[in-house]
Amino acid sequence: MSVSLREQFFSQGYCCLEDVIPESEIAAVCASVERDVYANTLLALPSGYVPGFLRFNQALAPYVASPRVVGFVESLLGPHLRISMFTGTVNGPGIPRGDLHADWPYNQAGAARIPAPYPDCLMHVVTMWMLSDFTPEGGGTIVVPGSHRHPDHPRKDGPIQPVAPYPGERQLVGRAGTVAVFDARLWHAVAPNRTGHPRVAAIVRYAPWWLNVNPLRPGTVDRQEIVEAQNGKDSQVPSLPRGVFEKLPPELQKLVRYSVAE
Repeated sequence: MSVSLREQFFSQGYCCLEDVIPESEIAAVCASVERDVYANTLLALPSGYVPGFLRFNQALAPYVASPRVVGFVESLLGPHLRISMFTGTVNGPGIPRGDLHADWPYNQAGAARIPAPYPDCLMHVVTMWMLSDFTPEGGGTIVVPGSHRHPDHPRKDGPIQPVAPYPGERQLVGRAGTVAVFDARLWHAVAPNRTGHPRVAAIVRYAPWWLNVNPLRPGTVDRQEIVEAQNGKDSQVPSLPRGVFEKLPPELQKLVRYSVAE
């Protein structure tokens, strides 16, 4: 395992694993994901956003549990990982810039959150699967290197306005088939897509065994008490149908078995 990637992850808050999906297969995977994201999106076009995407599409099933990816994340979080969220996304032409933010469980907009100032502790890892090329013009995600060491993220009621460009920010760029791995605390934002082509990706988040992900799961007591009773708008992870689960590779089943519908 590359020590330099670990060093970059801990110092900058992110790194990239190249060629995780073979070049010979990426076009078919991208087309499949784009089709099913647009068919099931919760957002208005040209945006595409589908939580629990594995319910509808299993094109990434051979890769998200690969030893290269899981081994790297285990080196960060330890053994007994689980996939906490699996989201399909498409940023279509004309998408504007989004707000800089941190992800769950650090995002202060959610009801189920670690209150700021949150501790300097890695609790959740985000992987962004580049299914089309990530370019500056095409909407490669905006990141702020080193921001994962801050105890809070930009907020509208705070001193740093989330919509404004931040000094030192950059964009994730990479060939289709690359996987960006970043600390959930890292400040990041949707970038404008100034091309005529959609930017297709999947966002797969990995959690350690000790992180309680039940507030993300509809129907659980934790979600009812922590989120719904507070009129919260946290992300959610729809249950995975058992018929889909039983067809997944055994290595992937180990990572998602907690989310199978009873």
